[in-house]
Amino acid sequence: MSEGISKHLFLPKGSGLGLKDGKLDKNTFKKVIPVLAAKVAPEKAGVLLKSPVMKRYSDQADLSPEVLDFLKSQSAELVSHPIEFGYDYWTADDIIHAILPEELEAGAPSGFANVGHIAHLNLRPEYLPYKHIIGQVILDKNPTCRTVVNKLDNIDNQFRVFRMELLAGEPDFVVTQFKREDVVADVFAGVGPFAIPAAKKGCAVLANDLNPSSYKYLTMNIAENRVDSLVRAFCEDGRAFIRNAFNRAYDDPLPPPPQPKPRRSELKEMRAPDTPPLPPAPRRQRINHFVMNLPDTAILFLDAFRGVLAPENAGGRDLSGLYDAASMPMVHCHCFTRELELAKAEADIRQRVEEKLGHTVGEETSFHWVRSVAPQKEMYCVSFRLPHAAAFATS
Repeated sequence: MSEGISKHLFLPKGSGLGLKDGKLDKNTFKKVIPVLAAKVAPEKAGVLLKSPVMKRYSDQADLSPEVLDFLKSQSAELVSHPIEFGYDYWTADDIIHAILPEELEAGAPSGFANVGHIAHLNLRPEYLPYKHIIGQVILDKNPTCRTVVNKLDNIDNQFRVFRMELLAGEPDFVVTQFKREDVVADVFAGVGPFAIPAAKKGCAVLANDLNPSSYKYLTMNIAENRVDSLVRAFCEDGRAFIRNAFNRAYDDPLPPPPQPKPRRSELKEMRAPDTPPLPPAPRRQRINHFVMNLPDTAILFLDAFRGVLAPENAGGRDLSGLYDAASMPMVHCHCFTRELELAKAEADIRQRVEEKLGHTVGEETSFHWVRSVAPQKEMYCVSFRLPHAAAFATS
């Protein structure tokens, strides 16, 4: 890009640009810059581009005699050509810094935690008047993002109450690692910000929280969102919940996911007199995922998985048919680490996880950076398949 173009390509910071009646006006980010161009026949374009005498000039007065002679020899016509740069050209940081007023521009939010398709912000109070605009910009500029949320309050270390506010995109708070036919056990469910959307996807959920107040509002949210048939709520210590979850799903299987509404063509076939009725879908007994979103202490609860499927804990139930080495549930455990380098952070988290499990975790282990919590404190989510040997271990 020539210097003549680049000197025009900036957005004034702290200018309030792009706001119209409190909403984002994308048209205000349009810039049209005229540049000097050489117009030639298509077959000669390559000659001009590869020529050593051609330089990048912004004005006809800057062209050297050598260049002018070369252009003349190629029958090139000098013209003014407009180049348009619109909203799509600018980065999210460019736009956010331009939108905010001058007094807020210096500390503008520039990052977010990313979990699947969800962008998770933690906006300071002074930026809340611009929260929906910031959310829209982040949604526009990140193709894999479909949902932008903001955390409304803090999480207590023991009693987890966590609320999210949708800023932009779809109200879909379930990360795509869950399938609609899955059974999810949410160990620290709070008031249900993940359990209830998972149920709306079709997942069956065992949702638990030790805080009686959280449990109260969890049950209310389950009823208000009409997912009573898919979500079962508990108010227990996390370890007790983990130890009981497998047996509960086995003894009282959860219902299958709701059947989607049939299409018109399918309805016609279903009404035919010789069409046999569809067999009922089987109820669900096997847990596919454990979610442990209490980063301060969640790793400490992993020892509850030791021997959880062994006869001692299963009370005589034979759970080996449901859970072989390939079908053990995935465990998604949020945690903190003081290690700032990725390799060291993964090594630290892995060591602590394996120490509590009493077993190594295998190849199906991933470490997802969530966000920086403090200058020397990072949040991660480690996901691993529960080791078969650990779950069936006898004392």
